[in-house]
Amino acid sequence: MSSEAVPHVPIPPRGVDYRNKIVLAPMVRSGELPSRLLALQYGADLVWGPETIDKSMIGTTRRVNDRTGCIEWSRFSSNSGVYIENNKPSIIYRMHPEREGKKLIYQMGTCDPERAVEAARLVAADVAGIDVNAGCPKPFSTDGGMGAALLKTPDKLCAILEALVKNIVPEFGIGISVKIRILANPKDTEALVRRLVRTGIIGLTVHCRTTPMRPRERAIRDQLRMVREICHEAGVACLMNGDVMSRDQALELMAEYGVDGAMIATSAEKNSSCFRSKADGGFAGWSEVVESYLRHAMDVGNKFANTKYLLAQLVPGRHAEQVGMFRGHSYSDVCSSLGYAHLMEQAGEVDEMLELDPASLKRAKEALERQKKQRKAEANEARRLRNVSTNASAAAAGGNMAEARSSEQAPKRSLSERGPSSATSAPAAAAAAATVAAEPVPQQAAGIAA
Repeated sequence: MSSEAVPHVPIPPRGVDYRNKIVLAPMVRSGELPSRLLALQYGADLVWGPETIDKSMIGTTRRVNDRTGCIEWSRFSSNSGVYIENNKPSIIYRMHPEREGKKLIYQMGTCDPERAVEAARLVAADVAGIDVNAGCPKPFSTDGGMGAALLKTPDKLCAILEALVKNIVPEFGIGISVKIRILANPKDTEALVRRLVRTGIIGLTVHCRTTPMRPRERAIRDQLRMVREICHEAGVACLMNGDVMSRDQALELMAEYGVDGAMIATSAEKNSSCFRSKADGGFAGWSEVVESYLRHAMDVGNKFANTKYLLAQLVPGRHAEQVGMFRGHSYSDVCSSLGYAHLMEQAGEVDEMLELDPASLKRAKEALERQKKQRKAEANEARRLRNVSTNASAAAAGGNMAEARSSEQAPKRSLSERGPSSATSAPAAAAAAATVAAEPVPQQAAGIAA
């Protein structure tokens, strides 16, 4: 079938076409906002955000951060009823409307159609598309029936996609897509994909590994052409994922297997300049990439723990700079250890905003110690009250038992009241004792006693 004859499903007015795109794969921690901005800087056509669970988003509050220009969805933690001093809302999801809004695909973890629609409505007006995760093999996703677990429940997966297509597409004008893994039996993969492309989705990404496989295991591309053919018959864009290392390799694989696009994951985690073709400069040195990443992280006020995690992927492990960098507790520490004197002023401002400066860290440490003491005191008091209650119950129970025994015992009778059998029992017992005492003791037994 020629490319001109391949049908295309209509792309919603605010949506994006996945065809001829090389994109950043959804990755937990490695797909946060500064990583997405870095990928776009080096040439990614679209970026997928990290899988975000529907239950985490439901109940959040959307607000625009005037300082960074980011849109943030946040909520307060319940902390199981424990009071937390200076409790601040946790940011569940964050995006930059101007720098990534038209290229950001929100990926959702869900196992319920109604909940999926409820969560999607919170972000649909700000993103370019919504993707359902049906491929993550990690327990935090599969244990709840989400991710790769949906491959075992195709009825539920199709119901989720159909609900999103029915409600979100006409209301917000963006497309719905899905990301899956191949199944061990190609016939099962074929049957699943044929059902998925009939739900109204505009794109399908296939990770060329089965659920039990891990990234270190080589991707299996035997089923890729079959998946592509089914998608093209329905007019759905088909993207591939698995062992795609660079833009140039992605273009070669797209031509070889006839797919419409490719996702890059691990390679982008280590060096996002993988999205740049050789003709445009190819891979950049780690120092350039790290400095660009730090600029993005500080521009958006990224959580320092996440920044530190990504730096661990971007900075080669044998470099001496790493030793000082990973002992740091702030952006100023990192910039100082890397020799980025020109970034120190901005780093100090971000540290103050995130309360990573020495004074804020000291106050936070003192507050944490007070909370620990408070929890310990509350636990001790609860233990004391339990002990008091237990002792009181035991004392009451003991008194009742004594009273019961006293009332149940019959009064002692006098000797005359006990009758003749009782009176004669004593002499009989004495006579029996005298008989035993008169019997000779065996010699061996007598020796042992001695």
